[in-house]
Amino acid sequence: MNGRIISGDREITETDLTNRVAQAASGLRNAGVGEDGAVAIILRNDFAFFEASMAAALIGAYAVPINWHFKADEAGYIVRDCGARAVVVHADLLPQVADGIPDDVALFVVPTPPEVAAAYGVAEIPPPPARAKDWDSFVAAQEPWREPAPGNRTSMIYTSGTTGRPKGVRREPAGEAANARMLEMVATVMGIAPDREIRSVVTGPMYHSAPNFYALYAARCGATIFLQPRFDAEQLLQLIEAERITHIHMVPTMFVRLLKLPEDVKAKYDVSSLEFVVHAAAPCPPDVKRAMIDWWGPVINEYYGGTETGAVTFHTAKEALAKPGTVGRALPWGIARIYDDDGKQLGAGEIGEVFLRLKDWPDFTYHGQDERRREIERDGLVSCGDVGYLDEDGYLFLRDRAKDMVISGGVNIYPAEIEAVLIGMPGVHDCAVFGIPNEEYGEELCAYVEPEDGAGLTADDVRGYLRAHVAGYKVPRTVEFQSPLPREDSGKIFKRKLREPYWRDAGRRI
Repeated sequence: MNGRIISGDREITETDLTNRVAQAASGLRNAGVGEDGAVAIILRNDFAFFEASMAAALIGAYAVPINWHFKADEAGYIVRDCGARAVVVHADLLPQVADGIPDDVALFVVPTPPEVAAAYGVAEIPPPPARAKDWDSFVAAQEPWREPAPGNRTSMIYTSGTTGRPKGVRREPAGEAANARMLEMVATVMGIAPDREIRSVVTGPMYHSAPNFYALYAARCGATIFLQPRFDAEQLLQLIEAERITHIHMVPTMFVRLLKLPEDVKAKYDVSSLEFVVHAAAPCPPDVKRAMIDWWGPVINEYYGGTETGAVTFHTAKEALAKPGTVGRALPWGIARIYDDDGKQLGAGEIGEVFLRLKDWPDFTYHGQDERRREIERDGLVSCGDVGYLDEDGYLFLRDRAKDMVISGGVNIYPAEIEAVLIGMPGVHDCAVFGIPNEEYGEELCAYVEPEDGAGLTADDVRGYLRAHVAGYKVPRTVEFQSPLPREDSGKIFKRKLREPYWRDAGRRI
């Protein structure tokens, strides 16, 4: 066992991680986390994220990563909904979520490491409440868990829809066939396998499903992993050269930031060690993909899927150049089909809703919301809400989203959730939130507000109100006022009319 995880000047070996996971597993079971239970994780990328996630799996429970930007109401909803019996949180994040954690839930605090504190400008950290336990001391005091894991459970990632409230994607434990398929899929799509020498950088936050799966799987395969506290383009280049990085998982926004570096900066770093770079989370503009391939070579790959489906389509750099704009072709064990609104399967070149499935992949439901799971299924396939088409060779191209979800920098943002908060602001009669073009992030949020008569609202008022209730990245950069807002015959706000000018002016499909 020679894998390692490195963060700043700190390091944990694969052997030490394995031992701490076994100790943490016993501790979590003693704290009341049972099989099929949940452990909520509110951490930036850190060793404790691996420890808590792997320990939960070892006792047959679900690790539930929570976006560390969340405030008390947002985080508290997920803690309560998943039935977490324990929360593991960084010390500097605890004050913003503490009021949302029920008193009967075990609370474990992880000291914020210096490299993370420096990256996020963390200064003074107030002392934790008396009921909180120090994670490191707690783990060190436990006897190791010695029972076999009762079924391989992946993290339960919360994802939203047009209703605004997040839903937990709860996947069934993987059996023998599913484990074999997982090995095959990860080796093909991410380039990771137990028999390969992997030196990787985790660039994205592990509360997202793809970085979460990638990082945890790489650790289980004995990779050497460098944790980047916060994505920085030049710092990534420095790591690639200094540590001879071979594998990375990225999102297109990172490519954009890398390409914006001055030419002399890009030229001074050696990236020849790279063997397998894979990206997902949002469509990558063809010119950005080509520029990255020209720079880093034919090592850049892409997959498409969702938290619910796993990676279903895949393509290499060579295919990307031959099929600009594609998100890949269904893997040998994957299915991608296009349906119209009436449920008819469409042919090559016909645009409709995209439905996906992986054979032998463990099925899922939305935790406590089986009916919502059934709503997105057709012929055994499920939809991630995207609209697109398959060409004559079976390559998938995305054209729109069936729902209003906004993808900004690879992060899913759900306007309905923001609208639900904004409608409660004094002086707001009605509102609409949607995505508009952003050169770097792909999309950014825009809010249209219909104020009540006599309300003297300003854009700063709106942003300030939202900032107090939701994570900062959910606060629209653009705020406009219009009375009345345009409405469809049904009475719903006609978002398309509001959205259309922004996308037309950007020369992009609405």
